[in-house]
Amino acid sequence: MIKYKLHLKAPLYIVVLALLASSLSLFTTASYAKEHTSWPKEITVGYQKSGSLIILKATGELEKRLEKYGVKVNWAEFQFGPPMLEALNAGKLDLGIVGETPPVIAQAAQGSSIVYVANEPASPKGQGLLIEKDSTIKDIAELKGKKVAVAKGSSSHYFLVQALAQAGLTLNDIQPTYLAPAEAKAALTQGDVAAWAIWDYHYALAELQASARLLVDGTGIVNNYYFYISRRDFVNEYPNVVKEVLAEIDKTDKWEQANPISAAEAISKTSGVDAKVFERAFIRRSGYGVQTISPLVIAAQQKLADTFYNLGLIPKAIVVKDAVWQPK
Repeated sequence: MIKYKLHLKAPLYIVVLALLASSLSLFTTASYAKEHTSWPKEITVGYQKSGSLIILKATGELEKRLEKYGVKVNWAEFQFGPPMLEALNAGKLDLGIVGETPPVIAQAAQGSSIVYVANEPASPKGQGLLIEKDSTIKDIAELKGKKVAVAKGSSSHYFLVQALAQAGLTLNDIQPTYLAPAEAKAALTQGDVAAWAIWDYHYALAELQASARLLVDGTGIVNNYYFYISRRDFVNEYPNVVKEVLAEIDKTDKWEQANPISAAEAISKTSGVDAKVFERAFIRRSGYGVQTISPLVIAAQQKLADTFYNLGLIPKAIVVKDAVWQPK
């Protein structure tokens, strides 16, 4: 502590100024220390076999960025969004990336601590309603009464709902078959389902490996935003690490956008999937760049939430804005 020797004959205002200076110095020092030491010892990031996070894992750039703060980076792979959100809510994950639907379902769950921290631009072409290569189906209306595969609670679940609505149909008019991507691809190939609603990279994989055909993509049907998600307790305690991670993701996005073929090759080496699959997804159908969640994006998510509540797919109505992180 800074000590001042005060003389009895000193004017009162000098004494007061000295005390104020001492207090301000201590406050500033404490604030600086708190700001620059509020870092976790480690974080766990959830990723899928597509997008910037898998590239970031491959390059090791996030580890390099956080090393100076003493933060270790762990990675956890998920096949799709809902299991990732479950891990996040359980405190086993700190950050992740998911499509439009999983955070809505997570927010509607009791005791949810999920928060949106940023989003990628809309990429509607990254959603596809696929049919088997020899299928005679020509439009969505012909799916009435037929089995359609989709991952329950995924971004494609909402895409399917909205695609059916454009044809005057609902989920009650088809036979929804809830399958994870790997099982759904096999079901389509074997003729066990008439169609499959799916997102990239699985969409591109089915086109190239199973000769699946596109019935309709998400253009004019859904936005297909991707969201970076965290927990409220984590972002409140470690806002600095969240900002650093997002900054590094944005840097990776810019490189990926400028070098899609190199990016596809990098993911291929990490995932074991043919680079041509990622080239198709990245070059033709992806959006790039970490964005602050805007009122427009919140409104789109609220529409999704209201749609799912009205269909009985979530247990209660929610206010999406309540789950959006407001960094200071």
